[in-house]
Amino acid sequence: MTEKKISYEAARDELAALVSQLESGQASLEDSLALWERGEVLAKICQEWLDGAKAKLDAVKNDA
Repeated sequence: MTEKKISYEAARDELAALVSQLESGQASLEDSLALWERGEVLAKICQEWLDGAKAKLDAVKNDA
C-alpha cells in the first residue's frame, strides 16, 4: 500500500475534506497544488483498498 496504516475510511474522509477546500477557492495556487497532490495520494490509497477488497471477494466467489 502507498501509505501504511491509513484506513480506507480515513483516506476517504481526508480526500473529501481536501475536495471541499479546493472547491471553496480560498487556497492560494501553491496551496491548491499541494492539496491536489495529497488528493492524488489519497485517491490511490482508496483505490488500492478497493482493489484488495474486490480481489478477496473474487477469491471467495471462485472458491464457492
